[in-house]
Amino acid sequence: MALFHLTVTQVKRSAGQSAIASAAYRAGERLYSEYYGEYSDYTRKGGVICSDILLPPQAPPEYQDRQTLWNAVEEAERGKDAQLAYSFDIALQNEFSLEENIALARQFLSEQFVSRGMVVDFAVHQPDKEDGGIPNPHFHVLCPIRPIREDGKWGFKQRRVYRLDEDGNRIPDSKGKSLFDAVPTTDWGSPETLEHWRETWAKMCNAKFEEKGLPCRIDHRSYLRQGLDLLPTVHEGPAVRQMEARGIATDKGDLNRWIKATNALLKDLKRRIAALFGWLNEVREELSKPQAPTLADLLGAYYGARNAGAWSNKAKTGNLQRFADTVNYLTEQKLYTVDDLEARVTSHNERIEELKASMGGKWERMEELKDLLEQAERYRERKPIYDRMNAIHWQGQREKFKAAHEGELRQFYMARRKLNGHFTPESKLPLAKRRAEYGQPQQAYQEECAAYKPIREDLMKLYQVKSTVDTARRQQEQTQHRDRDMER
Repeated sequence: MALFHLTVTQVKRSAGQSAIASAAYRAGERLYSEYYGEYSDYTRKGGVICSDILLPPQAPPEYQDRQTLWNAVEEAERGKDAQLAYSFDIALQNEFSLEENIALARQFLSEQFVSRGMVVDFAVHQPDKEDGGIPNPHFHVLCPIRPIREDGKWGFKQRRVYRLDEDGNRIPDSKGKSLFDAVPTTDWGSPETLEHWRETWAKMCNAKFEEKGLPCRIDHRSYLRQGLDLLPTVHEGPAVRQMEARGIATDKGDLNRWIKATNALLKDLKRRIAALFGWLNEVREELSKPQAPTLADLLGAYYGARNAGAWSNKAKTGNLQRFADTVNYLTEQKLYTVDDLEARVTSHNERIEELKASMGGKWERMEELKDLLEQAERYRERKPIYDRMNAIHWQGQREKFKAAHEGELRQFYMARRKLNGHFTPESKLPLAKRRAEYGQPQQAYQEECAAYKPIREDLMKLYQVKSTVDTARRQQEQTQHRDRDMER
């Protein structure tokens, strides 16, 4: 199944991340960090098909070595909150062979990244299994944010552009220092460049589909930009997919299952509504003719014909009761003509669309808050272990403690990264506020779900009316045909 996925994030020290650790994980290697004085070992991780480093001409050849490259990046970035690298996750295509996917990835990175002077460290990973057992081949890319100058040295990420007055003189601040703006030295991080990369990757894949004579295509645009009224699924990542494959339900997995079910329901409703609109158009054309029957006329003709052929009073009574119930329903709803019926279907459709958009937004916010609360609890539970480790001053004991509590510490670091930006200036987490906030979209979501049900039930009743009216029309046409034959 053709799939488009291309996202970019930043590897940042402010999030507790390391360029060496990130590179080691993606390549499945054991690398030593000179900045932290420790190894990152992912040799037992498995699943790495291939990895390579692509260099622009001005880059030192020793950067072909992964450990040398990323230690050089760590050395160039001395700030405690420094941005270290761009990290790309890009989906490959199941319709292509492994060799074709790798060749396409290399071509894309060479033409779009290396040609811009970027250093590229990429790795192709073993296809994981999505829901339904569908492979998910993909590759990861790490690129230093800092450019390399023509002399092979690291350049600056930003440059100063001084503010000038109308005479071309620098504008000073209150202390006499010249005001300036920090301007990126490259366009690598601009939204326009990312959009270009996304579009180019989609075009390259589509060209390969066409070359192989395959009808499938991918689109880099969101559902909204494509004009598709669907909810997008969230990216799960390998950890979530592995848990789901073992039968362990996850928040992201539950969310994606709900999104897929909702999209399927919406598609079915739209198909049914489209069919109903088609029928309404036919009925409207028929009723626009002279002496065209109303909905009540058609229903009366239908049940009259059934009673004419009924053998028992019980059957006749049942037919009359169903006729009365249908007419009462149409009268209560003030549906007397085909135009009335069409307007009602339109209003139902619009309301369904409103509820869908609103429910999707509230569900997303609920999941965000739920994840935040879960991460906060994980942070609270694991922090004492982190504090105990920091209290150990002897290196040997400290490393032994880290090894014994590797899993708990990894969970603590992950929770801390996800909670970054949510701490108060006093390093507290406003959990009570978030718990109270969670109840608001939850209640509203439940109310909208309750509003959705009667609309759908109303549509089912309209389908029943359609079926009955269609039968009555066919009976009238048959009668008219026999009458014409008798007149000849």
